[in-house]
Amino acid sequence: MAAALSNLPDDTDALKAMVTTLQRERDDLHIKNLRLQVELDSYKKRYYGPRGDQLQSAGDLAQLLLGFAQELDRKPINPDDVPPHSEPQEELRRVKRRKGRRNLANFENLPVTTHVHELSAAERACPCCGVERKEIGTDESWQVEYLPGHFERIHHLRKKYACSSCESNGHNPQMETAAKPEMAIDKGMAGPGLLAYIATSKFSDYVPLYRLEDIFERQGFEISRATQSVWCGDMGDLFEPLWELMAERVRASHVVATDDTIMPMLSKGKTTNARMWVYAGDDDYPYNIFDFTLNRGRDGPKYFLKDYRQVLLADAYGGYNGVVAGNEITRAGCWAHMKRKVIDAEKAAPEIAREAVERVRALYAVERQSKDVSAEERLTMRRQQSVPLLVQLRERLLTWKEQLLPKHPMAEAVSYALSQWTELNVFCADGAVSIDNNVSEREMKRVVLNRKNSLFVGNPVAAERRRSWPASPALAGATI
Repeated sequence: MAAALSNLPDDTDALKAMVTTLQRERDDLHIKNLRLQVELDSYKKRYYGPRGDQLQSAGDLAQLLLGFAQELDRKPINPDDVPPHSEPQEELRRVKRRKGRRNLANFENLPVTTHVHELSAAERACPCCGVERKEIGTDESWQVEYLPGHFERIHHLRKKYACSSCESNGHNPQMETAAKPEMAIDKGMAGPGLLAYIATSKFSDYVPLYRLEDIFERQGFEISRATQSVWCGDMGDLFEPLWELMAERVRASHVVATDDTIMPMLSKGKTTNARMWVYAGDDDYPYNIFDFTLNRGRDGPKYFLKDYRQVLLADAYGGYNGVVAGNEITRAGCWAHMKRKVIDAEKAAPEIAREAVERVRALYAVERQSKDVSAEERLTMRRQQSVPLLVQLRERLLTWKEQLLPKHPMAEAVSYALSQWTELNVFCADGAVSIDNNVSEREMKRVVLNRKNSLFVGNPVAAERRRSWPASPALAGATI
């Protein structure tokens, strides 16, 4: 230590330069450690923690309170600590739970099959005198049964008819055959019910075709996954006009929400990260349209929205800048993404994270109050209540930006909010715009769950056909 001190220069400027360098290295090391800690916490949360965007500090506090309550509950009660009651304590009213079918919804709507259970002639004989006992009543009970699906062969016989009189006179017998039943797939043996079951299982229940193959085999009739795949492709081609119509309706919406996720596709050597996009219409056109592209370039949404000129609700992906550039599209931002950035960096600056999240929650409190009102009334409430909150939040963001080092994890979250500030404020200028993009993220879960089970798509043609299927559940309650 003494030797190191003896090697220090005597020049004051040189000493200042050394101190400045050491301070810079210390700050860089501190930032590096913070970033590594945030990254480690992110991995831990992904594998072991809750998926919700919540502050960990609040969860830790709740856990401590739970432990305190459990410890308090285990302690015996001292009778001297209980104050005397001047009035008799009101007896607690017990809520009587309904017995039987309390948790079976729509029980009364199920079809009924009645089984009558009787005593045999020998059992009806009285054990005392031997005279046959008479029926005096009935004990009633219910049971819910499930009958597994089964296959049936439907044999179509098309009768042919001819005029015997014309034929006997040497004329054309005017033969005619009964109309052929309409088929979902031309010359295919699969009935509409079987096709609907396969499509629903794969795209709504996320059951891969190889699992369906095993399920069918257990039911006594094996259908190979290759055959099912061909049928799914035929149905995708059948629904293509419906997809085009729904896409046209979505582009007629005042607000279109969009998001994307990875859709792995088989390729030589390894899978490639293709993309699946979702476009959700507004309340006037409640349709969800999915589109497939080979990459995340802006060409996909730019082509889909080529004639669109209203509001696009999306995250901060830079490709959307090229989509809205040079046209009349208004780009709206997502406050859920902003809050997520802050929560991800919570460990690096817990006090800032707590204050920022509380201020964002105040904005969401206004949204809950205006949930069931018209767009005009919602806009008025936002201008009166949300705008002042936004002004205060921006001042705090600017203050935090000055306090934090540029590469600090929380500084990145703050910079994200400030760089998207114009887009994040669009909801206060249009009552029809949502405060976040959660509507499209919820719909994107269909693709994610299907991807988790099916792993990948085989080729671009299969992916193009796949895009028609996730849109189908959106038809509930909508009119084409």
